[in-house]
Amino acid sequence: MSGIRAFFEKSQAKGKPQSGGQRITPETLKQLFPIRNLSDEILQTFATENHVETLPAGSTLFSVNQQATCAMYLLRGTVILADHNGKSYEISAGSAQAKFPICSGIKHTATATAKTEIDLLRVSLKIMLTPSRQDHGKLSIPEGLHDNRLLSLFVEHFENNDHEIEIPSLPEVAINLRKAIQRDVNIDEAVKIIQLDPAISAKLIEVANCPLYLTNVPAKNCKDAVVRIGLNATRNLVTALSMKQIFKSKSPLIKNHLEDLWKQSLYLSGLSHVLASHSMQQNPENALLAGLVCDIGVIPFLSFTANLPPEYHNDAEIMEAMPIIKGPVGAVVLKEWDFAEEFIDVAKSSSDWFQNSGDTLTVTDIVVLSRLHALIGKKATADLPAITAIPAAAKLKNFSLSPENTLAILHDAKTKIHEALSIFSS
Repeated sequence: MSGIRAFFEKSQAKGKPQSGGQRITPETLKQLFPIRNLSDEILQTFATENHVETLPAGSTLFSVNQQATCAMYLLRGTVILADHNGKSYEISAGSAQAKFPICSGIKHTATATAKTEIDLLRVSLKIMLTPSRQDHGKLSIPEGLHDNRLLSLFVEHFENNDHEIEIPSLPEVAINLRKAIQRDVNIDEAVKIIQLDPAISAKLIEVANCPLYLTNVPAKNCKDAVVRIGLNATRNLVTALSMKQIFKSKSPLIKNHLEDLWKQSLYLSGLSHVLASHSMQQNPENALLAGLVCDIGVIPFLSFTANLPPEYHNDAEIMEAMPIIKGPVGAVVLKEWDFAEEFIDVAKSSSDWFQNSGDTLTVTDIVVLSRLHALIGKKATADLPAITAIPAAAKLKNFSLSPENTLAILHDAKTKIHEALSIFSS
């Protein structure tokens, strides 16, 4: 029973909850993220021991910048959340956002007030550490997808062949530069390697002169560009600039998926760069590359699919399978490419809204925030938490986020993102 209490220890409420709170049911718990990942036994035990807390309209649940002591789920009624600028939005029970905790970070990024009488569930913040049923380090078929023949074929191939998959090859200039920088080469030696690929060299100069870099003096040659960007950042940018060629296929169906993946990756990389620049807590070029490679695990899967007879797959099966395979397979690809562990973690965890490796903002946090922002407002995104509800948002030090402005700092940077993406996409 101690393990159950570790997840569901209740926090002290402000004032006493009103009487008449309803017992929560296992069925309700199975609708809540990430509580639903706990075993049926734990959920059943919790449901028999605990009550929902009822609070009157006008109650303050928490205040902006206040240290968080628990995670909260809204089960009935409506809550108003307002950021430090006074911009507010509402979350109502039964909505997609109410499936997620209305707070889960180390501090609150908004003030929450009950608009109506509400039913509230408070649980320990340890719930955010609950592992997903889909283990990021292992490729397995989730419940409900066992009829997906394509996914079954790929999982069998991946697991039975000791993770042997067709790894896309990085261009020679990117490989040589990464190896050279590991040997602590100087800028002149790095420039010689880059200049062996005139197209990459020209693109690097173009990047150095784009609006992402604050300067009035244009870079005129490859060396100017490397000096401006920095050696390690250049390594990441050369890798990013040379990656487009691996998003190609002769299969018309697979080609369409790769083109969509490339566009999505470009947009995420642009958002990640700008967010890292404004937060000043992560290297922007690291964030740019992280956004570009976060879904790289999809490419070996699509290559595997392209080699199958057409009757072995269809578009619906491909779309179902991609979210399952991209984390574990992406980690294998980036390890093969000798990427640092922080990038491998991006591949594993950047689709997990509640991933949380500590109090410091990581490059994975940056990509998670960018991914959530990119999805907000799209039609096919019913199951999205509020930005203020995820742990990554609470780690930002220089500005706050809210759905009302949907990361206004990124909207303000539209021109910069558009011009930067045009460099990569051309």
